Amino acid sequence: MFHRKEGNMIKYIVRRLLFMVPTMLGVSLIIFGLLYLTPGDAAIAKLGQHAPPEAIEAYREELGLNDPFLVQYGRYMKGALHGDLGKSYLSGADVGDTLKEYFPATVKLTLFSLAVAVIFGILFGILSAVFKYTWIDKISMFFGMIGLSMPIFWSGLLFILLFSVKLGWLPSSGLRSFKHLILPGFALGFQSMAVIMRQTRSSMLDVLNKDYIRTARSKGFRERYVIFVHALKNAMIPVLTSAGLLTGSLIGGSVLTETIFSIPGIGRHMVQSITARDYPMILGAVLLISLSYCILNLIVDILYGFLDPRVRSQYE
Repeated sequence: MFHRKEGNMIKYIVRRLLFMVPTMLGVSLIIFGLLYLTPGDAAIAKLGQHAPPEAIEAYREELGLNDPFLVQYGRYMKGALHGDLGKSYLSGADVGDTLKEYFPATVKLTLFSLAVAVIFGILFGILSAVFKYTWIDKISMFFGMIGLSMPIFWSGLLFILLFSVKLGWLPSSGLRSFKHLILPGFALGFQSMAVIMRQTRSSMLDVLNKDYIRTARSKGFRERYVIFVHALKNAMIPVLTSAGLLTGSLIGGSVLTETIFSIPGIGRHMVQSITARDYPMILGAVLLISLSYCILNLIVDILYGFLDPRVRSQYE
């Protein structure tokens, strides 16, 4: 039975990994098409507005920008399938090597902000549900409303003004140590924390009214044991769904956060690439972000099997 369950789980993971192939192809086609239709010229962005027309045309020919759309897309995908994401129009550097350099900073920021959102969101959500309609619940809901209504760039600027400029507690730019990660991590995770907190509160309130919770209490179990062992596990299923979906917004929000806090990550570099019409770098960054999102969603789906017996039974 155990080997059959393990084999079914492996088959499910393989199917999901294979499904990523058409997903990534679709993303690459859409992004390539949008960049192809976007006004502007990479040759002019590189050589300048006052460059001779002959030089601009020669550079376009060199980059293959005069070729039809399908020819350009096919050439790019052929290289991408062999691990070659092309050369940067701006610097001439290899796109793959550049992304390897900037990707770790984005991973650190995203994972730290996700940890902030999940840990504090679940903690305050539990407190709000257990002490519903008290001052603890009201304060938690108040901060939750602030988090939901405040854009990432605005919370980032407020955090810099308060904790860096006024109080001088934390640095406001760069990523040289853990202290540099605190402000951008909380700024990026603040909104997601509010969503998870409200979801946890709602789920916990629903679960705490179930019959099996009353049965556990009638058996004399401590309230802490009932909440964290019986109630929390079942309340985590919708929370896990929210956390998985919010991961995408955290990855996307890193573009703004890295720009505000001058973090040398993919998001900030992608903004610079968009300004410079550096299409290979934009494509490589978007594909890497999309692949990361697909992998994180796969991890969330696997975690469902450990929390929900109905999902786990599919592998038995």
